Amino acid sequence: MRLIGLAGWSGAGKTTLLAKLIPCLIGQGLRVSTIKHAHHRFDVDQPGKDSWLHRQAGAAQVLVASSQRWALMTELRDAPEPSLEELLGQLAPVDLVLVEGFKRDGHPKLEVRREANGKPWLHPGDPMIRAVAADTPNPAGLPQAGLDAVEAVAALVLDHAAPWRS
Repeated sequence: MRLIGLAGWSGAGKTTLLAKLIPCLIGQGLRVSTIKHAHHRFDVDQPGKDSWLHRQAGAAQVLVASSQRWALMTELRDAPEPSLEELLGQLAPVDLVLVEGFKRDGHPKLEVRREANGKPWLHPGDPMIRAVAADTPNPAGLPQAGLDAVEAVAALVLDHAAPWRS
């Protein structure tokens, strides 16, 4: 598996870009998975549902399955948050993993930046940023594509994704 992260400030367009990028990469014959770092209190379950009741009762893991998909929820309780490396180990093998969040981790990244946010560039402080998707030129001269140039961003992703050490 190869991986690359999309790093940027909130509102830069990371999720929007990923939603366009995934079908573009799949269209090139790649199997793609994603890992998204979420807010501390996120929940995929709904209060009152059977799986929610199982978790509230103290189940360490709840696996919900149907003919369309399955999902495994693991309660951390007092355990530390898993690292990106640990989470990658949970994925089935694919050609490419796209990581959203985990911007402080040491994996190759593509910076996503929107000038209207008024936020500074991340790449001067992060040597793992290899390329940029932005609406203004980056001052370091890193390889760059426009935010809406999905095929050009896909090329940058493929050029700069690195093998994950499993």
